Amino acid sequence: MNVVYLLRHGEITQSWPRRFVGQTDLPLTDRGRGQMAESGEFLAGRGVGRLLCSPLSRCVESAGIVGAALGLLPETVWDLREISLGSWERLSVDEVCERFPGGYEARGRDLAGFRPPGGESFGDLLSRTWPVFELAATKGDAPVAMVAHAGVNRVILCRILGMPLENLFRLEQDYACINILHAGENAYRVVAMNLRAG
Repeated sequence: MNVVYLLRHGEITQSWPRRFVGQTDLPLTDRGRGQMAESGEFLAGRGVGRLLCSPLSRCVESAGIVGAALGLLPETVWDLREISLGSWERLSVDEVCERFPGGYEARGRDLAGFRPPGGESFGDLLSRTWPVFELAATKGDAPVAMVAHAGVNRVILCRILGMPLENLFRLEQDYACINILHAGENAYRVVAMNLRAG
C-alpha cells in the first residue's frame, strides 16, 4: 500500500465579480504562501519521497514551499494543470452568459461532457490527469505528494469514490487543502479529504 497526499495550491488573488480562472496563470497571495508553509510542516516527517505539481505558477510556487520543508525538488507534470476553460477564462458568469448565450446553462446540465469554446470538459480533465495519478500512486514504496488544482483534485476524488462527475462540486477543495489517499493492489481509499494544516 502506498500513500498519496493530494494538495490544492494556496490562495490566489481573486477579483470581484469572481471570474473563471481555469489555466489563467495567477500568483499566490502572501496568505497562500503561509498556507503552503503550514502544509509543508504537516507533511514533514511523513516519509514523502516524491513531489509532483502542475506547471502553473500557483502550483509551482506552492510545491516549492512544500518542497523546502521536505527537502525535495518538485517535478512539474504538464497533465496536472487545471481544466482549460478556453474562451471563458477571465470572464465573469454574467459575461459568459452575454457572450455565449445558453452555454453556462448547458454546462450545468452536462458537467462531464460540456466543453466551452476552445476548452475542456471535466471528462477530458479526468482522462489526462488519472494516468498521472495512477502512475505516481503505484510507482515505488515511498509516499507521494501532488500539488494540483481544485478541478484536478475533484475529478480524481470522484473516480476513486465512484461518483459521477456531475457531482464533483459537492466535494469541497479549499485553498491549500490536503487529501490523504491509500493506494492498494486493487483499490484506492480516501482516508481524509479537504484537511487544513493550519
